[in-house]
Amino acid sequence: MVESLVGALFEITRGVHLLYLFIGVAMGLVVGIFPGLGGIVGLSLLLPFLYGVDPTSALAMLVGLVAIIPTSDTFTSVLMGIPGSSASQATVLDGFPLAKKGEAARALGAAFSASLYGGLIGAVILTFVIVAARPVILLFTSAELFMLTILGLSMVGVLAGSSLVKGLLACGLGLLIGALGGAPATGEYRMSFDIPYLGDGLPLVVIGLAMFAVPEIVDLLRQGGAIARGQALGHGWIRGIKDMWAHKWLCTRCAGLGCLIGALPGLGGSVVDWIAYGHVKQTVKDTSQFGKGDIRGVLAPESANNAKEGGGLIPTLLFAIPGSGSMAVFLGGLTLIGLEPGPRMVEGKLDLTYIIIWSLALANVIGAGSCLLLSSWVAKLTTIRYVYLAPFMIMVICFAAFQATRSLGDLVTLFTIGLLGVLLKRFGWPRPAFLIGFVLADGSETYLYQAVQFYGWEFLARPGVLIIAAIIVISVWLGIRNAPKQEAAIAEGTATAKATDMRPQAIFAALVLALFAWGLVDGLQRSFLGGIYTIGIGVAMLPLAIYMLYVTATNRTDNIANYDHEVEGEHVGSTDVASLTHYLLWLGAFIAAIALVGFWLSITAFFIIFLRAKSDASWLRILTLTVCGVGFITALSWIMVLNFPAGLLQEYFVLPWPLS
Repeated sequence: MVESLVGALFEITRGVHLLYLFIGVAMGLVVGIFPGLGGIVGLSLLLPFLYGVDPTSALAMLVGLVAIIPTSDTFTSVLMGIPGSSASQATVLDGFPLAKKGEAARALGAAFSASLYGGLIGAVILTFVIVAARPVILLFTSAELFMLTILGLSMVGVLAGSSLVKGLLACGLGLLIGALGGAPATGEYRMSFDIPYLGDGLPLVVIGLAMFAVPEIVDLLRQGGAIARGQALGHGWIRGIKDMWAHKWLCTRCAGLGCLIGALPGLGGSVVDWIAYGHVKQTVKDTSQFGKGDIRGVLAPESANNAKEGGGLIPTLLFAIPGSGSMAVFLGGLTLIGLEPGPRMVEGKLDLTYIIIWSLALANVIGAGSCLLLSSWVAKLTTIRYVYLAPFMIMVICFAAFQATRSLGDLVTLFTIGLLGVLLKRFGWPRPAFLIGFVLADGSETYLYQAVQFYGWEFLARPGVLIIAAIIVISVWLGIRNAPKQEAAIAEGTATAKATDMRPQAIFAALVLALFAWGLVDGLQRSFLGGIYTIGIGVAMLPLAIYMLYVTATNRTDNIANYDHEVEGEHVGSTDVASLTHYLLWLGAFIAAIALVGFWLSITAFFIIFLRAKSDASWLRILTLTVCGVGFITALSWIMVLNFPAGLLQEYFVLPWPLS
C-alpha cells in the first residue's frame, strides 16, 4: 500500500499530469459557467479527446473537469439567480440576494473557498475509506434509499417559509409533475396526453432553469436598474474567505454530509445541496436572514456539493455503479481508456485509485483558486443595467434548455414551468419545495416499489430504515423548533389581505386544485402499480388544496400565515400584473419565433428589437451588443458541437450553418 501511495504522489506531481489536469479544469470552468450544461454535458464533450492519450493523463483531464464544475457553476447562481447546474440550485436562495445587495464578490469568495474546503474534505475522506467502504455501501438497499428520499422531502418544512401549507402544496406539485411520463413499475404513460416528449418525463435542467431563472429575469426587468443596488463591490471576496473560516465547522459538517450522500447510488448532486441547506437552517438559532442573503446559506450547499464528488467516486470505483449522471459518464471515460472499475481496481491498481483521489484534491485547489481570482471582476456584471444583460440571459437559458433533449418541447416546457415559477414567486409559494418534490419524485417511487417487491412491507422494520426514520424525526423536530414565530406574520398578513385583491390567488389555488384532481383521475385509469403513486399524491394534496382555495376565496389568513408578504426573501403580492404579462409575452414571442424561423435568426432579431424597445441605447451600441451576443453563442455552438433549435423554415429550406 505504501508503494502505491508513493507512486501516486510521484505521478500527480509530473509536469505532463499537471498540464492535462489544468486542461480538464479549464474545460470544466467554461462548462460550469454556462448555466444548465453541468457535468454530464462537460464529460460527454471531453470523451472524444481521450483517444490516444495515456491512461494517467486522460484521468487527469477527467478528474479536473469533474472537480471544477460544482465550483464554477456558482457564478451564474450568485450573479444572475440562474442555477449553473442541478448541484447549485440551493446556492441561489442566498447567493443571489447577496448580489442584489452589492455583495456579489463576498458571496462568490465564500462559495469558492467553501467549495475548495469541501472538495479537500471529500478527497481526504475518500483516501481513508476507499478500501473499507465496500461493506458499508452494500448495506444500503432500495429500502434505505427510499428512506433517504423521504429525508430529502422532510426538508420541505424547513424551506416552506412562513406557510407550511403552501410549502406542502408546492412540494406536491413537484411530485406530481415529476411523476409525469412512464411509471417505473409498469411503463404506463401517465398524464402525457400521448405526446412523445412528455413520455420520458421533463428534464431536470429545464425545470431548474424555468423555476429560478425565468422568474428572476422577469422580476429584474420589472424593477429596472442593475442587479446590485450598490455600485461599489470593493474586495468582498476576501471577506467571503473569512466568512468560510469563521464557519469552518459548519462547512466540515456539510462536506461530510455531501460525501455521504454522494456515495449513495441514485441520489447524486440533485439533492445534496438541498439537504445541506436544510441542515444549516435546522441547526442555527437565527434563521431570519435565510433567503434574504445569509452567508451560511451559501457556505452549506457549496461545501456539500463539492465533497459529494469525492463520495460519488466510492461506488463508481468500488462497484462500477455510478452515484450520479456525471459519474455515469466518468465511468464510461474510464472504460474508454482501458480501466475497469470494481473491486479488482481498488485491490490490484491501488496506485491509479489514489491518482484519481489526489488529482481530485489538486483540481479543487487549482479550480477554486482560479475562480477566486476571477470573482471580483466577474461580480462587476451585477452593476450593469439589467436591460442590457437580459437578452444575453434569455439567449443562454433557452440555448442551454434545448440541449437537454434537443427538442423544441424543451423550450415550451421552459416557458410553461417558468410561468408557474413566476406565479409561485408572486403568491409566496416556496419554489425550493417544488424543486425538491420534482427531484425526488422518480427516486421515491422507484425505491418504494423495489423495496416492497424485495422485502414486502417488512422493509419498514429493517435496522437501516429505522435509523434513517429516527434521523427524519429529529430533522423535522429541529425544523419546527427553529421555525420563525408566526404571530407577527399572521397579523401583518391579515392587514395586507384586507388591502389586497385576493382573486388572483384564489384563481391560482383553483388551478392547483385542478392539477391534483387531474393527477388523481389519471391514476385511476392506470393499473394499480402504475397509478397508485399519483393517486396517493392526489389524495394527500386535495384536502390542502381545497383548504387553500377556501381561505383565499374568503380572504381568510388564519393558520397559514400571510399571503402577500416576503417569504424566503421574495417580495410577493405585487398588483402590477401588466408588467408580469408584458415580459412573459416577450419570452413567449421569442420561443414562438424559434419555432418558426429557428434560433439563430430569432435571437438576432430579439436582441435588436428588445434593446431598441426597452433601452435608450444608440443604434451603434445595440448592434455591438447583438454582434457580441450572437457571435458568442455561435462560437460556443461550433466549439462544443451543440445544436441550435430549428424551426419550420429549416424544415422546408436547406440553409447554411448557423442558419440551419
